[in-house]
Amino acid sequence: MKIVKWGIIGCGNVTEVKSGPAFQKASNSALVAVMRRDAALAEDYAKRHNVSKWYSNAVDLINDPEVDAVYIATPPSSHKEYTILCAKAGKPVYVEKPMALTFEECNEMISVCKEHNIPLFVAYYRRSLPRFLKIKELIDQNKIGTIRHVNCVLYHPFEERYDDEINLPWTVLPHISGGGIFVDLACHTLDFLDFVLGPIKWVRGHASSQLQAYPAEDSVSMSFLFENGIHGTGLWNFASFERYDNTEIVGDKGKISFSTFGNDPIHIQYANGEKESITIENPLHIQQPFIETVVAELLGNEGVSPSKGTSGARTTWVIDEVLKEFRGLK
Repeated sequence: MKIVKWGIIGCGNVTEVKSGPAFQKASNSALVAVMRRDAALAEDYAKRHNVSKWYSNAVDLINDPEVDAVYIATPPSSHKEYTILCAKAGKPVYVEKPMALTFEECNEMISVCKEHNIPLFVAYYRRSLPRFLKIKELIDQNKIGTIRHVNCVLYHPFEERYDDEINLPWTVLPHISGGGIFVDLACHTLDFLDFVLGPIKWVRGHASSQLQAYPAEDSVSMSFLFENGIHGTGLWNFASFERYDNTEIVGDKGKISFSTFGNDPIHIQYANGEKESITIENPLHIQQPFIETVVAELLGNEGVSPSKGTSGARTTWVIDEVLKEFRGLK
């Protein structure tokens, strides 16, 4: 291949700006086909985004000889199914996060892709965003010394769209999403910490539904331990009075504070009292830097994409461990 021709399965909101246009704007990349179960919506998306083909059946898109690789942008409940179909068809897979409903499903996806020698990428795109690469650079340069502990806090008010039990968004229906807003959002923070600090080897937590507005959890607290001995804590709540998003990485010479979402400045505080703020805006098509790494790897160019099935599965394992009790599992 001199250019990677992509097909998208599932043209929902995430593909409108965050990812879809990036497949057209990335170097050596083109978007040639899209699929949505509603044919009219698939056609509408294709026409608005200047895509030549549209389908209402995923198998038809996967088997299209013009499609080189497939981006799976459906809810997590169908990630495993479509990944297996792509692997058997010999098509590289780029799957949305979280990677699957459970760690077990992630391992099945990894196994099938390995069996068919098909690369599997997961859309934890913060691993390629300049803002987050700057945080990694600061840590790698020992700016705050030896890392001792991490603290993650994310909370925001209850949203009215979750107050209609008949028409609940799929993001709070565990059989489709794997959990609630915690699963949808916290996975980004947990994956980034895996990227900069290494794998988490131990985790304990509690989850509950304080409002009982939907089947999924709305409050989660956890403690965790990285393989290198760094300690971590986290708290996520989606029924609080205001929005707050902050992660602290604390070392023996200072700390770095940042938000996972938005363009807030990165704050550094040093042991001598000095403070520094760094502002790096996220790109409009936020997945584009990561997609460019995927394309480069598929074309055999220099560099390897930083988010694969193995790392994506580790984040799902952490989530499974935290939600084990809430899900009624031992």
